[in-house]
Amino acid sequence: MTLNGVATHEAVANGVSHNGSTSVELILQIYDSDLCSELAAYPEGQEREEFAISAMKIGVIALRQAQGRIDADRVRQEGERFVDNMRVALETYQKDVTGQIGLCLKTYFDPQSGQFSERVKRLTEKDGDLERVIRAQVEGSDSGLAQTLTTHVGKDSPLMRTLDPEATTGLIQQLTQSTETTLVQQKETILKEFSLDNGEGALSRLVTELKTKHGEVGDALDKRISEVTGEFSLDNEDSALSRLMQGVERAQRQISSEFDLNEDGSALARMQKKLLEEIEKQNKANTDFQTEVKTALAEMKARKQESERGTRHGLVFEDAVFGFVSERSQGAADIAERTGNTTGLIKNNKKGDVVIELGPEAASAGARIVVEAKEDASYNLKKALEELEEAKRNRGAGIGVFVFSKRTAPIGLEVFNRYGSDVVVIWDAEEPGSDVFLDAGLSVARALCARPKSFSEEVDADFEALEKAILEIGRQADGLDEITKSSETIRSSNDKIVNRARIMREGLSKQISILNERAGGLKELIGNLA
Repeated sequence: MTLNGVATHEAVANGVSHNGSTSVELILQIYDSDLCSELAAYPEGQEREEFAISAMKIGVIALRQAQGRIDADRVRQEGERFVDNMRVALETYQKDVTGQIGLCLKTYFDPQSGQFSERVKRLTEKDGDLERVIRAQVEGSDSGLAQTLTTHVGKDSPLMRTLDPEATTGLIQQLTQSTETTLVQQKETILKEFSLDNGEGALSRLVTELKTKHGEVGDALDKRISEVTGEFSLDNEDSALSRLMQGVERAQRQISSEFDLNEDGSALARMQKKLLEEIEKQNKANTDFQTEVKTALAEMKARKQESERGTRHGLVFEDAVFGFVSERSQGAADIAERTGNTTGLIKNNKKGDVVIELGPEAASAGARIVVEAKEDASYNLKKALEELEEAKRNRGAGIGVFVFSKRTAPIGLEVFNRYGSDVVVIWDAEEPGSDVFLDAGLSVARALCARPKSFSEEVDADFEALEKAILEIGRQADGLDEITKSSETIRSSNDKIVNRARIMREGLSKQISILNERAGGLKELIGNLA
């Protein structure tokens, strides 16, 4: 990685599996001076790579968050677009179904070109199929009717053979003797009944009846065909086809009404109403939440202002500092004592709010650190260092820590800095994120207690690391303070600020760990020198 120039980069990305997940191999050449100086603060290798990966992850999360916003208007627009698309699709489907049904019905029942009308016409027209079938049955000597009559009453029929007077085995021959007289009397009558000249004869009546029945069958068939054709005529409103079309049209109107937003009771209108109700509920919930948050913030601000107006807020801050110092001292096996109400080595002088005596496990066991805590707007940096110097003499301490309250700290003062054997920090008792500054100040003070007047080369090397850690703490503290101020004014970027603050806080904690480690090494080294 080259750390100079302006900006070029080369990236090689391969899908490589690492610990079960897909990784991307990225080779960068960075020329930006700010990025180069930031990366150069970390040793080359895994530590620098972890820092670069964390920085890239923060940027990716910020970009993803900026691109992933959605509000109620967008939901409403997407809902309306979905409803419009559904309405267009349903209208298109309705038109296709209507066209297909109409085309199918027209194919079969169109009065001019329909297959059904054409078939009926072929059956009923002159010389049509039906007329040819009937004519074949009743006309000509070869017709079915003539053959039937010939079979039953013709010359060669069984009946005629039975009635044949020439037949010796016929009925007439057998009855001749007994019925001859009767037959002679009835002969004329029988011949008269079978004469076509006799209009009242049986044969004439038979022929007349056959003709009559044939005409009735034809008329009835014509009437029936007309009725069937009429049922499939669109000109007749009561026909079956007209009723079918009316039912189809009613179904179409009903379907259209269900997807008409102008119809209050339609399915689409109910769906739109439901969506709008849900959106309104979400808007109301968001509004209520914002109101609750604003109310809570107002109450917190009011309590904070009330606390600031109180006459004992300075004492409250001293109590908070002592509580913090006492807790940290117990963890380090040191002894913290509240001394703000007792006089010290100087007569009638009570300077020095808290005194820390390092325990036997410390590099400089028995060394004393004095802590001054002030929540007073009248104090500036010069006055604070003067008072801290007096407090060190009064309490017999070699190292001093001055703690400004964030509420009253001088404008422009750095949140963490060291001035010789004194450490000055800015701390907010109500903001846990600022605890890292006071932790860093106490750790630096403990490390400074281990610094003797004469050094070996190894001690100098350790204190160079201490100096570097202190400078890094100051730099990181400035960045964290800047982020904290930004978080108070830019609520919309809260996640990004919190992530950045977390990274800075981890960096501070790491430097504090380095201080503690170096202090432990100094204890062992000083013991060996002694």
